[in-house]
Amino acid sequence: MLRTRVPCAALATGVALLFGTTALVAPGIANAQQEQGGVIQRILVQGNERIEQSTVVSYLPVQPGEAVDSAKIDLALKALFRTDLFADVQIDFQNGDLIVTVVENPIINRVIFEGNKGLKEDKLRDEVTVRPRGIFTRAKAQGDVQRIVELYRRSGRISATVTPQIIELPQKRVDLIFKIDEGPKSGILSVNFLGNKAFSDNDLRDVVVTEESRWYKFFSNNANYDPDRLEYDKEQLRKHYRNRGYYDFRVSSAVAELAPDKNGFVITYTVDEGPRYRFGKLNVETTLQKLDKDVLTALVPIRSGSTYQDEAIEQATDALTFAAGAAGFAFVDVRPRYTPDREKGVVDVTFQVNEGPRVYVDRIDIVGNTQTLDYVIRREMSVVEGDAYNRALVDRSKRQIRALGYFKDVNITEVPGSAPDRTALQVKVEEQPTGELSFSAGYSSVDQLVLDLGVTQRNFRGRGQDVRARISVGSLRQQLDFSFTEPRFLNRDLAAGVDLFAYRLDYSDFSAYKTATVGFSLRTSFPLSIDSRGSVRYTLRQEDIDIDDFYCDPTQGQVLSTALCGQVGKRLTSLVGYGARLDRRNDYLNPTRGYYIDFNQDVAGLGGDVNYVRTDIEAGWFHGFTKDFIFSIVGSAGYVVGWAGDDVRINDRYYKGGLTFRGFETAGIGPRDISLQRADALGGKTYAITTVELTVPTFLPEQYGIKAALFSDIGTLGMLDKRDKTYQPGDVDCLNPTLPSPTDPTQTIPNLATPGTRNVCIRDDLSLRASAGLSVFWKSPMGPIRFDFSRILAKEDYDRKELFRFSTSTRF
Repeated sequence: MLRTRVPCAALATGVALLFGTTALVAPGIANAQQEQGGVIQRILVQGNERIEQSTVVSYLPVQPGEAVDSAKIDLALKALFRTDLFADVQIDFQNGDLIVTVVENPIINRVIFEGNKGLKEDKLRDEVTVRPRGIFTRAKAQGDVQRIVELYRRSGRISATVTPQIIELPQKRVDLIFKIDEGPKSGILSVNFLGNKAFSDNDLRDVVVTEESRWYKFFSNNANYDPDRLEYDKEQLRKHYRNRGYYDFRVSSAVAELAPDKNGFVITYTVDEGPRYRFGKLNVETTLQKLDKDVLTALVPIRSGSTYQDEAIEQATDALTFAAGAAGFAFVDVRPRYTPDREKGVVDVTFQVNEGPRVYVDRIDIVGNTQTLDYVIRREMSVVEGDAYNRALVDRSKRQIRALGYFKDVNITEVPGSAPDRTALQVKVEEQPTGELSFSAGYSSVDQLVLDLGVTQRNFRGRGQDVRARISVGSLRQQLDFSFTEPRFLNRDLAAGVDLFAYRLDYSDFSAYKTATVGFSLRTSFPLSIDSRGSVRYTLRQEDIDIDDFYCDPTQGQVLSTALCGQVGKRLTSLVGYGARLDRRNDYLNPTRGYYIDFNQDVAGLGGDVNYVRTDIEAGWFHGFTKDFIFSIVGSAGYVVGWAGDDVRINDRYYKGGLTFRGFETAGIGPRDISLQRADALGGKTYAITTVELTVPTFLPEQYGIKAALFSDIGTLGMLDKRDKTYQPGDVDCLNPTLPSPTDPTQTIPNLATPGTRNVCIRDDLSLRASAGLSVFWKSPMGPIRFDFSRILAKEDYDRKELFRFSTSTRF
């Protein structure tokens, strides 16, 4: 096989026919057409190799039996060239025969890239339009050259060149080669600002995306010259200034100058800051009679005298739009009108709330869901086809789809519908792994390691079902459980699930008991309102508490109380629970605004052997100052009390520490029996813990996936039943557990305490504990990893510390 490599620029000789153009043949054809004409008897096709004659004839605007002249022949010529199938075409009319002579464009056998190192081949293939088995034309090849050059330009290599070449193959086939000379990367020598007074150059460099090239920024994609990035930087500067009161701000110019030695660019932004403004008068005007102007004005989250901010205007517009939508106005148009007073330095803003054009949802298209079934996404939409378009409901739909946790990104955009008063909604989602193989480990102050392994699929078979299985093996817990949740039971907004569990808790290193539990629970949740849900559950479990006889045998000189030792044995717990949750966060996964409140209560004693009432409440509030600074306060509290004469058993009490109170190990705070050397944890009937957290920037590129947060945990745990804090008949004195035997001084006997007196070895102070520290979150290649570094601020001398904790999980 003869293979010849020919540059596209040199195809004027041996392969000139491959790039023949209409301009090369049209003049001669026009002269022939002027001399000839008549009725077509036959159409003859010559020069075709792959394309059938009938196919060529089908493209012609004339057929046998029709009269032909120079104008029709010209039309036929243009029609064949428009197909892109032919490199050259000639048409002659002789003695009633229309003779069509063609030179076919070759078929592309392969598309090859040579010399590319900075960009992967897959990225280049996605950019070019030519494909194997496609028709080769010079126009397509040259167009793809420009696309590749533009791609390199955007990656910072403005001197890149691309030369297309072909290798001729038999049967009218060619290999198309793009020979690439990437050239050096065009770095940024410096980023400068002119005209700035309110903010320093360093402050503004943190605002723009373009970065100065430095040797240590080898992972950064913004340390090279890109003209489009300069436009984005101008917009970032505008946002920065206008959100800090500079209403008149503008970027006069953004200039990139190539250094004399051509080793990089110097970027200079010239800005005109103008004076700083405050908000002046704020008014709301509306022509809608059912909307109260005063109520709308009160909903505007801006106060006169505060610093002018574009973001505040956007938030006010959203608030008014949402309020109008909630009042039943699906079609509303909110437009702010600005009146700046430069002498007073204020901007008066009037929000005009008027009825907008009536638009209805024509259809809803779901795209990008490669695993999740369509109906799983559609059932989260607050609008359906045929409904009136309501922006508030569309935004709510986006939050609800994001809250599923199945997608990395969710966007809902409007596209033209079938009529002017119709719009289509395109829900574009990007799938993310919903299976999770989790592993966690914790190091305590006594050098113990706890391992946890779990498998979770939150979107089983793309149907939105949640399936979980976990095995936990460690010094504290050995657990096996399985749960299944159907989020739309009976095709209603009713979540139903079942849990099966069996576990053993070994608190022998922290407390005085072990417990083995086996049981199941049934649960359901349902909507109470747009922002709230209720839940009902039933649990039946059998628990077996075990305390080593060594600790409960007075003859051994131990001092555990009979109240505790009397809990040994099996008990059946039958409980019914209910709860309610109000969630008004702007994003259920990564909130930056809003709050939530969660209330739950369980009643044990409807059958079984145990009687108690447990009440728990949790609430959180979030406020984002910027995308990197998000402040949150999360608090929780609980109280459990026995009824029908029952005290609260040790395994039904609260134990806090570890993940629930950083800085202290599991069961590290709360009441303890200090009579034994290890100070056994007894748990408490009530607790209250508050966590204050502030996410802070790490100043690392986003691709590292590292975030950090400062935290402080403050709380308390305690309040035992009276029986557990006083001596019972048969208890020995915890300070002096033995006495010399009156009959044999060489022997000892238990020193029994007076029943009903206070056991001074039971410490139940309900005192305040506090810790502070740093949490680091890393989205590593093997999965998310979390490190907690803590420092104790307040504690009791019998509490157990844990100054470092590590956990990770892997998703699939």
